[in-house]
Amino acid sequence: MTRPALIGDIGGTNARFALVTPGAFAPHDILTLPCADYPGLVEAVRDYLARVGAVDEHAPREACLAFACPIRGDRVSMTNNHWTFSREAVQQTLGLDLFKVINDFTAQALGVPHVADGDLVDVQRGEAVPHAARLVIGPGTGLGVAGLFPGRHAWIPLATEGGHVTFAPTDEREQNLLRHFRNRYGRVSVERILCGQGLLDLYLAHCSLKGAPPRHASPAEVTRAAAGGDGVARDTLLRFLKILGDVCGDAALTMGARGGVALCGGILPRLLKWLPESRFLEAFNAKGRMSAYTRAIPVQVVTAPWTGLLGAAEALHNEEVE
Repeated sequence: MTRPALIGDIGGTNARFALVTPGAFAPHDILTLPCADYPGLVEAVRDYLARVGAVDEHAPREACLAFACPIRGDRVSMTNNHWTFSREAVQQTLGLDLFKVINDFTAQALGVPHVADGDLVDVQRGEAVPHAARLVIGPGTGLGVAGLFPGRHAWIPLATEGGHVTFAPTDEREQNLLRHFRNRYGRVSVERILCGQGLLDLYLAHCSLKGAPPRHASPAEVTRAAAGGDGVARDTLLRFLKILGDVCGDAALTMGARGGVALCGGILPRLLKWLPESRFLEAFNAKGRMSAYTRAIPVQVVTAPWTGLLGAAEALHNEEVE
C-alpha cells in the first residue's frame, strides 16, 4: 500500500495538517489543531497522525510543512507562538525520508496554479501572457507578496518582502493618513495599513481626521459596521481596497506579472461585494504611461480554503523548492 505524504500550513495560532496521495495535490483528512495545545511540532504531528490513523505501516515517510515565519538554515522559530525546532531533528524523530520546510506565503503562491476555477473570482479579466511571471499578494496577519515563474519543469516561487515597501500616498486624504501613521510609527510600510490590524488602525485614523469618536475595536467590527451603514467604517473599507489596488498595481509592474495577479489571504474573500464599489481596479490601473500594461493583466481573488496545503503538496516534489 502506498503511504500518504504529510502536508501542513502552520500559523501563529493554528496548525492545519492533511495527507496527500503521492503524485496528487488534493489534500484529505484535513484537521486544524491549536498550536497552544502542544509543546512543539513533533507532538502536534504525532497527535494528528494518531487521529487520522496514519501510524505504523501507514505513517508518512515524506512531509512538507509551511510556517508563518522566516525560513533559513536548520533552526526554525515561529514568530507568533512558542514552537521552535531543528529541521534535522524533526526529520529523524518522525522517521521521514524527505522533509521540506517552506514559508507559508511561498506555499500560498505555489498553491495558486492548483486552485479550481470555481474558487477564483474575476476582478479584471485581462489576458494572461504564457510563460510570464505571476504575482501572488494578500492581506492577512501581514501583507504577503510573492511571485511565481513557470520554469521548464516546475513552478519557481519568488519569495519577497514586498509588504514592507514604503506607503506612497496618491491624494490629499492619503497624505493626511500618512502624517497620522508617521506620528505613530515613524516609517510607514504598506503592511502597516494592508493587514487585519491595519484595517482597524486605518479606521482609527479616519476617526481622528474626521473628529469622530471611535465606536469599533476590531477589524471584524469595522467590516460589520460598514455593511450596516456606518459612514466612517464604510470610508475606511473603501480606502483600504483603494490603497490595496495601488500597491497591487505597483507590485505587478515590479514583478512583470503579465501572467496574472492572484489575491490571496483570509480578508479579501470576505470583502468580495465591496470590490466593485471600491476604487481597487481604478487604482490598480492608474499607472500613467503603463496603464495599458496593467489593464491587460488578469486579476482574481482566490477563495479556496486550502491554498497553502495545495502549495505544500506542490512543493513536496518540486525540484525548485529546497
